[in-house]
Amino acid sequence: MDIQHRHIEVFRAVMTAGSVTAAAALLHTSQPTLSRDLARLEQLLGYPLFDRERGRLKPTARARALFDEVERSFQGLARVVERAQALGRDADAELSVLSLPALSHALLPSALAALLGGHPGVRVDITPAEPPLLDAWMSEQRFDLGLAEQATPLPGVRIEPVLEADEVAVLPAAHVLASRSRLALQDFEAGAFISLAADDPYRHEIDARFEAAGVRRRLSVQTHSAVAVCELVRAGLGVAIVNPLTAQACAGRGLVVRPLAVSIPYRVSALIPLHRPAQPLVDRLLSALRSSAPPPAWRQSA
Repeated sequence: MDIQHRHIEVFRAVMTAGSVTAAAALLHTSQPTLSRDLARLEQLLGYPLFDRERGRLKPTARARALFDEVERSFQGLARVVERAQALGRDADAELSVLSLPALSHALLPSALAALLGGHPGVRVDITPAEPPLLDAWMSEQRFDLGLAEQATPLPGVRIEPVLEADEVAVLPAAHVLASRSRLALQDFEAGAFISLAADDPYRHEIDARFEAAGVRRRLSVQTHSAVAVCELVRAGLGVAIVNPLTAQACAGRGLVVRPLAVSIPYRVSALIPLHRPAQPLVDRLLSALRSSAPPPAWRQSA
């Protein structure tokens, strides 16, 4: 017969309570039963844990050393139980999100504010990344949720639409075009224009629209970041066309936003790993993200 958990439980109760009688009450058992279990433990160990003096038990040095180890084990078990219970509560949940930098700046904050307002104990870890790293990490099932633009099919990932809107123009507040409520591509003729980087897919589409319309711009500065584009516009270096989320986040303080007469669709997709344990809060965050839409005037028309 091997040492059982019951034997350790009896030993711990005696050490904690200080006597067999008190330990029996603690474990809701009889004193003879507890004494028998304790004697069996000593027999299995091959040495005494207590000295018997006038009907009282006095722990030996070995018993005190064993008790230290037992306490560490029980404390570890308590942490396991606490963690197991916490996993069943949304308030103690953890959510890992992989996102394009532009979306972590312009879309996630308001959505997380809504989520955490109802679940203040939730912990959220946001990691910004660009493709192809973003695509690779989502395929490797590293995150509960990914956020991307113009998502392409990925192995092991389900793609769901989050929002669709139109690209918008951003201008310095003092710019002559700021007085107009809507801008046509021809309004940009010969003007200084701040562009996204040459390898950006939205840059390609914007350039194609201007080329098809026969409109020539002065392409003075380009950058990978839509936020940087807005700041360059704010500084008066030109005008630009960016996604409506970044425009909404950066508007004000000398920067105005105007819809375009032509529709240049902007899409945000959610990347959901298929082989990672489902996180219930993902659906709630997705609902909050879909509610964080641009103002109606900037949305894509039906």
